[in-house]
Amino acid sequence: MIRGLNHITIAVSDLERSIVFYRELLGFKGHVKWASGAYLSAGDLWLCLSCDEPRPSQDYTHIALDIEAADFSDFCKRAKSAGIRQWKENSSEGRSVYILDPDGHRLEIHVGSLLSRLEVLKKEPYKGLTWL
Repeated sequence: MIRGLNHITIAVSDLERSIVFYRELLGFKGHVKWASGAYLSAGDLWLCLSCDEPRPSQDYTHIALDIEAADFSDFCKRAKSAGIRQWKENSSEGRSVYILDPDGHRLEIHVGSLLSRLEVLKKEPYKGLTWL
């Protein structure tokens, strides 16, 4: 049976630019890089940057990354001053900022957890919500 998420691989057009973005802005730890890729991590999340032709999703598909509440405002200020583009305004539980990486991959920086989202849904259920 599936135990959880193992890693995420995203296509990047400029490896060095993406390494800088994920390490310097988002705070990922760098491990190794090679001619066509790199491995980074944030907590238990393993991220592979792979040189290829990026084709970011244009639907709601995105990667949500966890941030401590105490760090959220400073992160938003740094992202704004770095000229990072937003792709959506937050309208759900928790504090979130929705940003694009250098290749247009959709990211969400989120304060909250599945538990906090479920607690809100008990009070304000989505239309047609069914508990499993």
